[in-house]
Amino acid sequence: MCIIFFKFDPRPVSKNAYRLILAANRDEFYHRPCKLADFWGDNKEILSGLDMEEGKEGGSWLGISKKGKLAALTNYMQPKLDKDAKGRGELVTHFLTTDMDSFSYLKKISSEAHLYNGFNLITADLNTTKGDVFCYYGNRGEQEPIILTPGVYGLSNSLLETPWKKLQYGKQLFVDVIDQSQGLSREDLISELLKIMNNQECQLPDPALEDQGKDYILPILNKYAAVCVRCPGYGTRTNTIVLIDAEGEVTFTERSMIDGDVSQWKTNTYTFQLQSE
Repeated sequence: MCIIFFKFDPRPVSKNAYRLILAANRDEFYHRPCKLADFWGDNKEILSGLDMEEGKEGGSWLGISKKGKLAALTNYMQPKLDKDAKGRGELVTHFLTTDMDSFSYLKKISSEAHLYNGFNLITADLNTTKGDVFCYYGNRGEQEPIILTPGVYGLSNSLLETPWKKLQYGKQLFVDVIDQSQGLSREDLISELLKIMNNQECQLPDPALEDQGKDYILPILNKYAAVCVRCPGYGTRTNTIVLIDAEGEVTFTERSMIDGDVSQWKTNTYTFQLQSE
């Protein structure tokens, strides 16, 4: 389970406004090995965490490049997984390293969708001269990717904007915070967003979530029906906040669980300027 909230506005009117505010949770088994977010690649241009699970090494769930490419992934909740399917994390890292634009990349991926278990993928081209383009594709939904209009979106382990109660609840909290964002310092905005992403209030009953999870998570549905998932050995182990201001400065904050211990966390923040064409 994972959850992402984001608002983008390619041409913010105010210099104090943000082009992008994104808050995401990665939910995973605590023992699954990974690298914390850092710059990688020959030129250190790409920033992301990396999966280190055997056979899935090098995949990611969320990343951004100095050239202005961004990708974020959630799995689609399904009861049975194809063990021979390709690793979904490569969808993020391949986009971050390709020269293809976001829509063309998702168009290509849509033709290969059957090779993967269920997923949702957000891709974006963030450019200080052309404006920002965000696209979405889910291989359990429509056959074609879509270009998103500026606004606020929520994505969990169903299709984009599927009205799960936890998604609607978290999205409203997110909207409440971003409505105040111009009056907050960057540090306070990040702090408020992290509070949202660690909210463990159960949002049940939820017929939509219960129906999709009836063959998978029904016995522990109350644990999964919150923005922050907390189960024995599994749950929210990474919070990520990405801010891009009107001048193209990126602030990437990752708060990660250490050694599978829910009482130990490490927070790293990276700042850099998007390259302009």
